Amino acid sequence: MNRDDLVIQLRGAALSLSGNAGEVEILRGIDLEVGRGETLGLIGPSGSGKSSLLMLLGGLERATGGEVLVLGQDLTRLSEDALARFRRDHMGVVFQSFHLIPTMTALENVATPLELAGHADAFDRAAEELAQVGLGHRAGHYPSQLSGGEQQRVALARAAAPRPEILLADEPTGNLDEANGTAIMDLLFGLRDRHGSTLVMVTHAPELAARCDRTLPLRDGLVALPAGAPA
Repeated sequence: MNRDDLVIQLRGAALSLSGNAGEVEILRGIDLEVGRGETLGLIGPSGSGKSSLLMLLGGLERATGGEVLVLGQDLTRLSEDALARFRRDHMGVVFQSFHLIPTMTALENVATPLELAGHADAFDRAAEELAQVGLGHRAGHYPSQLSGGEQQRVALARAAAPRPEILLADEPTGNLDEANGTAIMDLLFGLRDRHGSTLVMVTHAPELAARCDRTLPLRDGLVALPAGAPA
């Protein structure tokens, strides 16, 4: 892969957290390259480090070792304010538990990151994204008035509205039934195609992983080797 086409490069990325039982190694030297427009699924058993790796990519956790290069920036060297600005300008993040602001309508939730980025057309773009996920008619409703599937659609619209170069999704269908999960999958890949974003997602769903260009299996904080591969 041409180095100019790489949007994510991890070199020996490690994450350790301190707790009552001492230091715990969450990620133990991850090497990874992701190309522009690629879709990567992070898979593996619970506790393998998938969500922690996604948080490193979004600058929501700071690596305790190695390098995390995203769009040429080493996230380990940025201040918290700089990381927040970097996410605002380049990333969209979708969480399993939606993280909508309960006192804001669907339209206001989607418009908020656009307003923070200084877009004068924030509400017009928010309305357009809500229409794209089939919720134009629910723009004035609050999260408590929406179903789980509708809330995740709002979260997707919010992540996509700034037209980010990178979309990160942590178990985007994990809290949804099969029908809503399938709809969210279709919308997520549709957003990727429409905006040309690089998509990295954590998933336990085999059907979602199968739609990715490739998968990265993790186990015990390491990239899991295929069966029969040399150690």
